[in-house]
Amino acid sequence: MICEEVTDMALLQVNYLSCALYRTVPLHVILPSDKIDYATGTYLSKEGQKFKTLYLLHGLLGNYTDWVSGTRIQRWAEEKNLAVVMPSGDNSFYFKSRTPWNDYETFIGKELVEVTRRMFPLSDKREDTFIAGLSMGGYGALRNGIVYSDTFGYVAGLSSAVHLFDNLSEDANIGLFDNLEAASKTNQNPTVAVEEMLAQKRSIPKFYLACGRQDGLMPANEAFRDFLKGKGFDVTWDEDPNAGHEWDFWDSQIKKVLDWLPLGEAKAGLSSGNVKTSAAE
Repeated sequence: MICEEVTDMALLQVNYLSCALYRTVPLHVILPSDKIDYATGTYLSKEGQKFKTLYLLHGLLGNYTDWVSGTRIQRWAEEKNLAVVMPSGDNSFYFKSRTPWNDYETFIGKELVEVTRRMFPLSDKREDTFIAGLSMGGYGALRNGIVYSDTFGYVAGLSSAVHLFDNLSEDANIGLFDNLEAASKTNQNPTVAVEEMLAQKRSIPKFYLACGRQDGLMPANEAFRDFLKGKGFDVTWDEDPNAGHEWDFWDSQIKKVLDWLPLGEAKAGLSSGNVKTSAAE
């Protein structure tokens, strides 16, 4: 039996052996489906359909479950017919660590995209591939979205930790770098990554940035916004005068990010949030 009315999302937990990290890694994947074949338990998409995809990064101290437990991303994605891939980044800031088997840059910017496209019906078009994150994940999304700008067409950073290189006189980054000043001159610094992108004439993504005015990261986010605008990039900015570094802000902002992305509206099918209750039934 195939239920033709279902237009719902599957929330999947995936574990696979990462070559970049040399260990098994967990993911949450929100995957659209047009119908379910109950005989096989298979979620089906329209023939040849490839879903637009958001790679969504968590913040410091978090993991792959954060976005689902902290926000309404599953509902928002369902309304937009959007696939969402949420990996665990530990406390890596999503770049290649000086310790072995921690190449989070390759993991996020290359391997994860390639692996999930093989596993699921995801679009391989740049204009359909997006990356976003909050705090540490905001830094990771911005920096990797720039470094891998030929892969990601849209990049969003919420309350992004783009302050890492603001004070080179003291290393407050918990041993992330052998030498903070030297690292600031590499593409680990998002501003340097931008200059490299321009010098190499790579594709330029569109940007969405947001921060709360009560957040200590606000000055760094404003400075990065102004830097991008000064380069002539397409930058959408949003702020909340009363918000700090908190989930209520990120929940409201991820909805705005999805509204900003080039997505269509999905048709609401039969699901736990859309149960037919008319008197005739």
